[in-house]
Amino acid sequence: MLTIMTISLRILRNLLLLGTCAAMIVAAGILLVAQAVPESYLPRPDVQAFIGRMVSRHGFNKSQLKQLFGAVKQQESALEAIARPAEAKPWHEYREIFITPERIQEGVDFWNAHQRLLAKAERVYGVPAEIIVAIIGVESFYGQQGGDYPVFDTLVTLGFDYPPRGDFFRQELEQFLLLTAEEHLDISQIEGSYAGAMGMGQFISSSYRAYAVDFDGDGKRELWSSPADAIGSVASYFRAHGWIKGAPVAFPAQVQGAKYQSLLEQSMDMEPTINASLLTSRGVRAQGAITGNARVALFEYDAGNRMRYWVGLNNFYVITRYNQSSLYAMAVYQLSQAIKQAHGNRLVNRDP
Repeated sequence: MLTIMTISLRILRNLLLLGTCAAMIVAAGILLVAQAVPESYLPRPDVQAFIGRMVSRHGFNKSQLKQLFGAVKQQESALEAIARPAEAKPWHEYREIFITPERIQEGVDFWNAHQRLLAKAERVYGVPAEIIVAIIGVESFYGQQGGDYPVFDTLVTLGFDYPPRGDFFRQELEQFLLLTAEEHLDISQIEGSYAGAMGMGQFISSSYRAYAVDFDGDGKRELWSSPADAIGSVASYFRAHGWIKGAPVAFPAQVQGAKYQSLLEQSMDMEPTINASLLTSRGVRAQGAITGNARVALFEYDAGNRMRYWVGLNNFYVITRYNQSSLYAMAVYQLSQAIKQAHGNRLVNRDP
């Protein structure tokens, strides 16, 4: 079997032969994650230190942890996948992944199958059904594509062999061990995404512990096979991050001149900090009613043949808290609107 180092060096050699700046950048990224497959993680000093912290801070059994770490298999494909996230694509390519007739139709079917649960979530948390459905649709294709990576092995791999975000993934590994202990989960049976996200809503471990809810009342929070818990947990996450019931999410906009570019720069972190009253004076006209004292952000999307502009409000920002990407938030929002329209049309068509 080829190791990730072998594969990476072959790709690197070919890229360097191209002699382009882009090739150099990609090659540097490959080298960053290239690691030789370890015989075992257990002897490593950084792993031993992590085990020691789990024992001293949380009372874990040292022998059991050593057994777990001794059996870890490095997830080479996770290292490769995390180095080329979909969010690196331009909008017109990214959109095609998620806004498809199949995902819209499956969203309508999911809505129809769980209409009462979605209505309950909207009553309890104030998050509309279409947003919940779209999140689950984007994250796992309505539970059909939850990932087949062993979560423990994946988090160990990323935590100790992916330096750019090693601190984050070691924290998630700590949260995962706490989660499995609290929820009495079998570590060896838990699978998820290449980044260690789990269930229909693809919750990372820290989010699972903080925001997952037992929405079906069976005494456990189970996000893989319980649509109720998945629906309630997504809604719980959104309310905790500031979703405003009934408030708009985003509006398409037209721009002119050059002053709007400063608003794009101000919106880089996606937080709505721009006073809406400034939009007109900066050459931005939103296609929707926004109160003058509202806080907004301006986003630019590469549609292939031209640039598209959107004004995002508070609820748009909340979607980015689920995945910190304006591409992701726009995909969720547009999918939600397509599902809502298709669901409404189906209801109309069913009327006698």
